[in-house]
Amino acid sequence: MASSKLLFTSILFLAIALHLVQSHRLLQSQQVLTTGMNKDETEAKGRAAYVTSTNCGGLCAVRCSKSSRPNLCKRACGTCCARCNCVPPGTYGNYNTCPCYATMTTRGGARKCP
Repeated sequence: MASSKLLFTSILFLAIALHLVQSHRLLQSQQVLTTGMNKDETEAKGRAAYVTSTNCGGLCAVRCSKSSRPNLCKRACGTCCARCNCVPPGTYGNYNTCPCYATMTTRGGARKCP
């Protein structure tokens, strides 16, 4: 009787632990960085910039749509997107939605990402 209670308790504990690990992984994959943004900005900007599997080509095409040198812009944006797994929404600015994208610089100190 005591061994069956111990077995049941062990199985229950393992099931709960497995559930917690899976929940934690799911939350990590869907996490949106919201530093310095209010709730409305998060809904408007965060969802466009952070997705679980980033479509760099599509996001960079939108980002570089008004660039005077679209091929150069798309190449730089693609490199930054591959490293950061995010692209700020819009055609310019909004760097606060993708901190990694904003901090990448060239050797001369200029922003690397358009």
